[in-house]
Order: sequence, then C-alpha cells, then structure tokens
Amino acid sequence: MAQTSVRTEGFAFLLLRGFTLVAFASALEPLRLANRISGKPLYSWKTMAEDGGEIVSSTGVPIRPDSGLEPLDRDTTIIVVGGKSVKLSITKPILTWLRREARRGMTVGGICTGAEALAEAGLLEGRRATIHWDNRDSFAEEHPDIELSSSVFVIDGNRLTSAGGTSSTDLLLKRIGEAHGPDLANAVADQMIHTSIRSDRDEQRLSIQTRIGVRHPKLSSVIQKMERNIEEPISPSRLASDVGMSTRQLERLFRRYLNRSPKRYYMELRLNRARNLLMQTDMSVINVALACGFASPSHFSKCYRGHFGTTPYRERGAQSATA
Repeated sequence: MAQTSVRTEGFAFLLLRGFTLVAFASALEPLRLANRISGKPLYSWKTMAEDGGEIVSSTGVPIRPDSGLEPLDRDTTIIVVGGKSVKLSITKPILTWLRREARRGMTVGGICTGAEALAEAGLLEGRRATIHWDNRDSFAEEHPDIELSSSVFVIDGNRLTSAGGTSSTDLLLKRIGEAHGPDLANAVADQMIHTSIRSDRDEQRLSIQTRIGVRHPKLSSVIQKMERNIEEPISPSRLASDVGMSTRQLERLFRRYLNRSPKRYYMELRLNRARNLLMQTDMSVINVALACGFASPSHFSKCYRGHFGTTPYRERGAQSATA
C-alpha cells in the first residue's frame, strides 16, 4: 500500500544582531525532535540574516545563516529572534522585508525581543502580544495600540510572540500539539527534560513571594500594588489601609522582611523602571520622569543620582556613546 505523503511545514528564523542564543535554540530543538520522534519530515527550517553574512549571538557564538532577506514560500512561518539591544538591530531593509512578507498573508512571530521588530513594522497593531519582561515597560510606552500581555507566549491569529528563554519551547510545543497531537508534543517535551508545558495563561516571572523570598500575603499584595502603580504612586497610608493595616504596621513589615521602608522600596521600583526607559527608549528625560511618578525633573535627577551614582542625562549620554 502506498504511503501517504507528509506535508513539511517550513520555518525561517531571522536572526537579529546580538540575538539571544537560548531563545533561538529553544525554538529550533522542538522542530528537530518532532522529526526524529515521528520518523517523518514534519518540519524544515532555515536561518536568515539581513545581509546573509555571519551573525553573532548575545553569547558571542557566531552563526552562518542560510540566506539573506529573500522571498519565502507562503506557507513558511517567520520567526524574528531578538536580543538585548534590539532597537540597534532593526533596520529599514528588515522592516521593509517583514512588511512585504506579511502582506502575502504569512504567519510572522517574534521571540525574546523579536516582538519589537514586528511592532516597528506595524504588524502588531490591534493585536495581543508579549515580550521579555525586562523590555515590557519601554514596549508599553512606545506601542500603546498593542495589547501587551505578561504571558510566556501569545498566539493572535497569524501573529506569534514569546518572551524568550525557554518560553520559545512552550510556543513551539503548542504549535506541534495543534498540528500533530498532544502525544507528539509531550514526547518532545520529555526529550528536552521540559517537565511542565506552559500555556498562554502562564506568567513570565516568578511570583512576588518567590522573588522577594518571603511568603507574607499582605506584603505581597502591597508590592503588587506598587508595581502596578508606578506613574501615579499610592501613598503609604492608602497602601496600608488597602490591606487592613496601619501605616506603622506596614513600616514594621517592610523593615522586618526587606530591611527598608515602604517609601524607599517604592522609590527603588520607580527608579529601576526609569532606568529601563532611559536605556531602552528615546523618551525624553522629562517624559521618563513623568512616566515614573516624578512631577519635577530636578527631583527625579536628584533621586536618580542618589540611587545610581549618576544623573539621568549622563546615563542617557553613556548609553548613546556605547551604541
């Protein structure tokens, strides 16, 4: 009896300069293992770079891509692999190529900070998407028309995004399971020692309790409110009242577990977000100050210098010089 022919699904990985190696490998390995376990050529893949020449990952490991920016078969899924300084890697030729291929109805995705390239190309307007949590603040400020999720991955029609790291594996396992059934996806996960397949409802970051090393529900609740209210900070008295405590009790709670006052902890959250925006966006220092709850640029500069040992303007200048 004649064997039924297998349809091979193609993937093209567009590697941006400084791409995150773990995110790329975590997306590629599930495809290789799916072929090996099934004994069928279910997937094919190729690597691409803007000029087709050698491209270096975030770890310094070089990759020689298969091609430059060339037209692809319409059934190919494009995955843009980003890295740390993603904005420096997104060029006009890359954006033009992405728009052209997307107009042909192709599925386009971004892993790690690859979503930034999709957003710059206008391919995520009105869509849900995710990006690595470290780039979340800057992405939200620059692309308010995109519904940003904190999930490990998001599939919105023919747009795919994942937060990077091992979340790339979860995204690809989802695609494998949808196309060839959960048994194959589970077998691939077992081969990768990936003991828990996450869904698009799973959060990127560890819980607040795990991050701070303290399991105190009221403390966690207050910190969560702080993290969600950076632009318009909430007073310590209201934070305390919201969890049924007095301001003095809240003060003692923070001193006991975090060795700092609630006011100081809140300030550090705001300043860390400000530094992210300074390093990752073109927002003016004044707008960064306003986005992080500082009404006065001079007060912002004073607090920033006290915490980081330099002013926001010098931080921005040093970043530009490095770039």
